[in-house]
Amino acid sequence: MQGGSVQASLETYSWTPPQDMKKYSHLANHTAMRAEIVFLHAFEKVFRLPLRCLATAGNSKVKMTVMNHLRGILQASPRTLLWRRSQVPRSMPVRSCSLYTCTFRTRNRALPPLWENLDLVPAGDRQSPINIRWRDSVYDPGLKPLTISYDPATCLHIWNNGYSFLVEFEDSTDKSVIEGGPLEHNYRLKQFHFHWGAIDAWGSEHTVDSKCYPAELHLVHWNAVKFGSFEDAALEENGLAVIGVFLKLGKHHKELQKLVDTLPSIKHKDTLVEFGSFDPSCLMPTCPDYWTYSGSLTTPPLSESVTWIIKKQPVEVDRDQLEQFRTLLVTSEGEKEKRMVDNFRPLQPLMNRTVRSSFRHDYVLNIQVKPKPAASQVTP
Repeated sequence: MQGGSVQASLETYSWTPPQDMKKYSHLANHTAMRAEIVFLHAFEKVFRLPLRCLATAGNSKVKMTVMNHLRGILQASPRTLLWRRSQVPRSMPVRSCSLYTCTFRTRNRALPPLWENLDLVPAGDRQSPINIRWRDSVYDPGLKPLTISYDPATCLHIWNNGYSFLVEFEDSTDKSVIEGGPLEHNYRLKQFHFHWGAIDAWGSEHTVDSKCYPAELHLVHWNAVKFGSFEDAALEENGLAVIGVFLKLGKHHKELQKLVDTLPSIKHKDTLVEFGSFDPSCLMPTCPDYWTYSGSLTTPPLSESVTWIIKKQPVEVDRDQLEQFRTLLVTSEGEKEKRMVDNFRPLQPLMNRTVRSSFRHDYVLNIQVKPKPAASQVTP
C-alpha cells in the first residue's frame, strides 16, 4: 500500500454512518473508543481490506497517512457532529504512567462476552465505574454511619448467569436491609456478586488513585419505600444502593470459603443451586469509612439509578480462593468451554460529579501529627 494510492482512495471517500455498527460495538463500551468505530469503518470501506492489513503494515508512514487523511475527511464531512462527539472528553481521568496506571492499557482491552454483544452506548453523564481520587474527594461531615442488618435466613440460592455468579435473597420484606450513610430510606438486599480479572493485576471495577484490585464485591439493594419492585427501582434515580468492597490478596478468608466450595456446582452458565443461611456482612471490612457518589449499573441496562457506597478498606482473600472464581465458565454445558474472567466494565469519565467521603483527608493520606514531648518535670 503506497502513500499516493492511499491519498487517492481517501479523497473519494464520503463518510456515512455504518449500517453494521454492531460489528464495532465491542469497542463502544467506553466513550473514548467511539472514535475508533468511525476510524475502523472508514478504513475497511475505503480500502476494502481487513483491519489486520493496517495492523501488520511495516511502513509507519503509510499508517500515519491513513489516519491523518481519514481524520481530515471525517472532520470536513457534514457529519462533523458525530466526529466531535466521538472525541475523548476533557473530563476523562488523567492516567499518568505508574506501577498502577500502566495496567489500565491491558485491563481495558480485556472485554468480557457481555460487552462484545452490546448494541447501545449509553449517553449519560453518571456512568460507573470510576477512578476515585483521594485528593479530589470531598469530606462530608453530614454523612452518617452505614447500618447493615442482614438476616441469613433470607439467602436463597447461588447461580451462574454467564457473566458472574449471583447470590440472591428473599426481598419481599425488610428482613435484610441497609440504612444511614448517604441514604434517605431503608434499602433491601436483592443480591450480591463479584467482578474479577484473569490475573491478579486487575479485576476490580472501581479503582482508587488508579490502583486496581484483583476483585470487587457488589451488594445490590433497592429502595422499597419509593418503588414496588426491584425492576422498577433499577430504572429510576435513587432506586438502587450498591456497596462495593475491594478484595486484595492476603490471608485466607474463612467465611468466603463457603461460597468458594459451592462454585464447582455452578461451573456452567445457567446452573443454579440452593444456598441458604448466609450473612454477607461477614464479607465486609471492619473499617466503617467509605466514599459515595451517584452512578449507574455497570451491566446493561446501565441505568443511572445507583447510589454507590465504596468501602475504603479492602478485605483479604488468599490466591487459591480467587483462583476458584476463574474456574467458572461463561458457556453452557456441552459448549466449547470459555473461562469467566475480566468481567468488569472499563472506567467511565467522572464528568461533573463529586465523590464524597465519610472520613477526613488527613486520615486518608496517613498524615499523622507527632505528639509533642511532654515537658519534663522536676522531682522535688
